[in-house]
Amino acid sequence: MTPSLSTGSDPADALVHPSPAAETPQPTLALSAHSRFVQRLRRRYAGELHLLPAGAPLRPAMAQAYAQLRARGDSAADALRIVRQLVMERLVTLDCDAEAPLAVVTTAVTQLAEFALDIACTESAAELDARHGAPMGPDGRRAQFWVVGMGKLGARELNVSSDIDLIYLYDQDGETAGDAAGRGRISNHEYFAHAVKRLYALVGDTTEHGFVFRVDLALRPNGNSGPSVVSVDALEEYLQVQGREWERFAWMKSRVVAPTSVIVDGSAQALRGVVLPFVFRRYLDYSVFDALRTLHRQIREQALRRCAGRPERANDVKLSRGGIREIEFTVQLLQVVRGGQFPELRTRPTLDALQRLARAGLMPQETADTLAAAYTFLRRVEHRIQYLDDQQTHVLPVDDEDVRWIARSMGLADSCVFLAELDGHREFVAQEFDKLLGGDKPCVGCNGKTKLEPAIDLNDLIAQLPAAFGARMERWRESPRILALRDETRARLRQLVRRTGHWIQAADGEEATAQRTEAALRWADWIEPLLRRESYLALLVERPTVQERLLRLFGAARWPARYLMQHPGVIDELASDEMLAGRFVADEFERELEARLASLRRTGEDDEERLLNLLRHAHHAEVFRTLARDVDGRITVEQVADDLSAMADTVLRITARWCWPHVRNRHRETPQFAIIGYGKLGGKELGYGSDLDIVFVYEDDDERAGEVYAAYVRKLINWLTVKTREGDLFEIDTALRPNGNSGLLTTSFAAYEKYQLGRGGNTAWTWEHQAMTRARFVLGDPALGARFDRVRDAVICAPRDRDALKAEIVAMRDKVRAAHPVKAGRFDVKHSPGGMVDAEFAVQYLVLSQACAHPELVPNVGNIALLQRAEASGLLPDDIGRSAAAAYRELRRVQHRARLNEEPTQVLLPALAAEREAMLALWHAVFG
Repeated sequence: MTPSLSTGSDPADALVHPSPAAETPQPTLALSAHSRFVQRLRRRYAGELHLLPAGAPLRPAMAQAYAQLRARGDSAADALRIVRQLVMERLVTLDCDAEAPLAVVTTAVTQLAEFALDIACTESAAELDARHGAPMGPDGRRAQFWVVGMGKLGARELNVSSDIDLIYLYDQDGETAGDAAGRGRISNHEYFAHAVKRLYALVGDTTEHGFVFRVDLALRPNGNSGPSVVSVDALEEYLQVQGREWERFAWMKSRVVAPTSVIVDGSAQALRGVVLPFVFRRYLDYSVFDALRTLHRQIREQALRRCAGRPERANDVKLSRGGIREIEFTVQLLQVVRGGQFPELRTRPTLDALQRLARAGLMPQETADTLAAAYTFLRRVEHRIQYLDDQQTHVLPVDDEDVRWIARSMGLADSCVFLAELDGHREFVAQEFDKLLGGDKPCVGCNGKTKLEPAIDLNDLIAQLPAAFGARMERWRESPRILALRDETRARLRQLVRRTGHWIQAADGEEATAQRTEAALRWADWIEPLLRRESYLALLVERPTVQERLLRLFGAARWPARYLMQHPGVIDELASDEMLAGRFVADEFERELEARLASLRRTGEDDEERLLNLLRHAHHAEVFRTLARDVDGRITVEQVADDLSAMADTVLRITARWCWPHVRNRHRETPQFAIIGYGKLGGKELGYGSDLDIVFVYEDDDERAGEVYAAYVRKLINWLTVKTREGDLFEIDTALRPNGNSGLLTTSFAAYEKYQLGRGGNTAWTWEHQAMTRARFVLGDPALGARFDRVRDAVICAPRDRDALKAEIVAMRDKVRAAHPVKAGRFDVKHSPGGMVDAEFAVQYLVLSQACAHPELVPNVGNIALLQRAEASGLLPDDIGRSAAAAYRELRRVQHRARLNEEPTQVLLPALAAEREAMLALWHAVFG
């Protein structure tokens, strides 16, 4: 059982804090006593150990000890160093003797850094203000100084002997106000440069009490050759013009850590606007893979140089194969690649990021948990290595007794058990890291750059390609678009072309070869316009399985290539092994989007344009998943329609909810509003690219309601239809609203009800009642939905002259057929006699004429189910309904496949003769 870490008396204190007069020797049970560092601290600071309150040494406890040290006369620099030593002694005690969780240690060390830097900022500002006056900006406000913590400090993960990676910024140029006599004015840059030196003296200098933290400024703009402090404007220009890929990983964990005042007043949040666009791109960014490979290779090579001739240095728990750094790189790579589009992945702490990646489906939960366990184990080992002598090292000690102590302090029986567990964790980490980056690649580059295949003109490769594909590549040889590419991009393209050629040649048989060649030609047509967008080439190079799945998709049908030309960013969906096996789940989709919105709100990025793009990308990705399952034969035509319809419902619901807060002069928190779906949306028969037939109604007695909801609907339609860089969502058709295109865009539900039920002179036409058979309530208040259902039931069950209804529907059918002429000798699966429209009109007649006596026809369950119900009710002769239902299903399938292949929906007779005869039999049974 883990001892309590409360602020009450600590049982470990009796073991490790004996009074100076105590004669009893240190008990051997106190594992912390093995640390030579702790031994020194207990001798040197025996009289000060009691100044730190019992329990975990958090910031309030540090402040209390610091205040007592200052009160007795210690300088700020000395007091900070003594506090550091007291905190370290306490952490070794809690960790080794009381089995404190890792977070207790990392939180305490992080808060120590924040506390020390805040004190240093306060001290330096007081000294410099007295000498030079306050630094002022052009607007008359004091210029603010920001200490930015990078790496483990930014992520609140500092280890006990960490240095702190800092970048110093100030928000405004200008000059100081001068001293009381107006003398001593200097530029703000000079002022803050002096502040940086003073901060280092207070925190980083080594004195008789040691140091507080080692300070590293190497991550600042231009590294060690750059100024020690820069303005925010200079930082922004540097990141935009010179920022390198590896710096994106460094800045991902950045945050302002001091002074406390700029964190409390919120001014430090301005840094987000500079850093986030640099770190997280708004597209899937696989180009960072090579950058991370290069960085990782350099770190490994540096580690090898360090241990050359010193084999004892090879066992580095941070930098060696399978070490802490590889876990961090694995996590950061997935975050940087996808964090632009998926803001919920943005988090600094490694353990939190692992769980977010698992929730996002980017990593199996078991893998995330195992990596988390490895990270925790390795960090605890790292701390014990540093506890021994307070050295900034990550290498296992060579002394056997020290290794045995590490094992015992981690609760393990002996060194053998410890080393076995260590090896197991590191092997798993290394395998996952190599899997992500495709294994180590030989270093054949120079100056830290990865050298891909030579950028050539494809001549030697074309001769090796299958003839048709080679001829297509021949057109690329002298293409200005190809020649204008960077060498690195052309090398990637060559790699993809060669891989595609091998894929064609691996086909089994002439038919398969022809199909693969056609897929390769469609792939070439698709990728050519995208060659300047290097992230797509990088994705396909880094993920060979994605390229193969993409080629198979292009080989299965033509329309996927067109869809991907419009929305190329969704190809990353093919990286998921689970994609083809799943189905659209509305709750998960909505939950993910709401989480993404919450993440954007936290960083102030939830502007209207960003929300529009977020909705579009999410919808396009889901449509693509359904499309991939469809062409792979995993789901039926009916399931495709179900999923696309459920997707539309969900997108409408989310868009309506997100749009309302952006309506000016809205008069309530939640709109009393509803959307009614008609046509294919109402019948849940949506296809790819279907428009949405919808009617907007409201139920609100407020005198402003008409004006507010009209503005709301205009904005909502704009959100759904406007084209952004991510495309649009849907085309919207509101012609079925009361009085059609001459009517109001939105109407009160009372007016809608009156119109549909024929009360008064302004009433619905028969064709509008036909449309009502496929109408359904899509979103809004459930009470309003119940009212709509009653109106629909009343419309459908209203008494009608059946002969007059039949004549009107037949006339309407003739009008539709005349508008869609079909060439002689051909059969249009939708519009020809015996086509799908015949079944749809027959069902509408049966529902409107018979539903009052046969309530089983009232529910909106689709044409196939209604045909079966009509036969079961005796309204159709035996087998007529079932045969027509089967024919309707087959005609839908043929139409669907033709559209996927961009082929005509007209076939040569006598094709589909059985289906045509079944439909004609239905027509004659219903209409004579």
